[in-house]
Amino acid sequence: MNLFATVLTNAAPSANYRGESAENRAILQKITKGRLQYAIVSPESMRNAIREGLRSMGLPCNRSRLHDEEQLAVKFEDYPDANVYADDFFMGWLIAAGKKDREKIKKEIKEKGRDVTLFTFKRDSVLRMNLAVALEPYRHDTVFTQSPQHLESPWKNADSSQLLHRETIFTSFQYPFALNLEDCKEKAEWTKTLLSVIGQLGGVAGNHARSLFDMAPSSIIIRMTHKLAAGYDTYGFKTEENGTHTFPEIMEGILHDNLPGSEFLIGGKIVCDMNEIKQNALLEKGTTLNRNAGKILEMAGNRAFG
Repeated sequence: MNLFATVLTNAAPSANYRGESAENRAILQKITKGRLQYAIVSPESMRNAIREGLRSMGLPCNRSRLHDEEQLAVKFEDYPDANVYADDFFMGWLIAAGKKDREKIKKEIKEKGRDVTLFTFKRDSVLRMNLAVALEPYRHDTVFTQSPQHLESPWKNADSSQLLHRETIFTSFQYPFALNLEDCKEKAEWTKTLLSVIGQLGGVAGNHARSLFDMAPSSIIIRMTHKLAAGYDTYGFKTEENGTHTFPEIMEGILHDNLPGSEFLIGGKIVCDMNEIKQNALLEKGTTLNRNAGKILEMAGNRAFG
């Protein structure tokens, strides 16, 4: 069985990138859709936050971020091991080693007492994610801030005060993720924890992670199915002028029997925004509804693994 989900976050101001930039301009990363540009958040930044979330929930993780280096840096505790480390299990890995290095690594692993026949140099990610895309187009909003000049100080980053140009947008983001639940069976409790972390996802890197932007779901659609593909537009969330959350393709698909209602779990604000008639119609089709998006993720975990 597969789990496909689309998350819609709450709307908030976002200035999500603070890496290398031209002079003092901090950009929003964007893609073009139709004639307009939309801000994006990379799956890599969300995966990093999920990794930290798994660690904070008590699961063993192999990779950790080093925050005080001259460039972006991480540290691994050991060679990857999906049976020991939760992040290795869900995120996979790739060790780009030639023939000579491969023999050296296998020897080290054997000396550590590990079964070298179980070791692989690469593993696909069990957790599949795609870009988070803004629902509102970028409208060239800019915020200027100024860093102060350092005087009579033991250190300084520049000789004078700096004017900082920051592209900003007020929007919610939506992003899909997927899990092959057959692959997750051997680590059922880890998978339930992963779903819990996604239900409260924060700390997604960007703007040196100083910006507070909550990537946890305000609304969520989950399909648990034996199908190999989601079978709907995984970027199908809409927000109305009054802030109402909708997902027309799935709602109409279930109500007109084009999609099996019993395979869907719907949670969060989208349920709160539905009238009672539509809620009852979906319940009659076997759809699971809950007003709490985090709770619906927990229910999905229980449906998958008991």
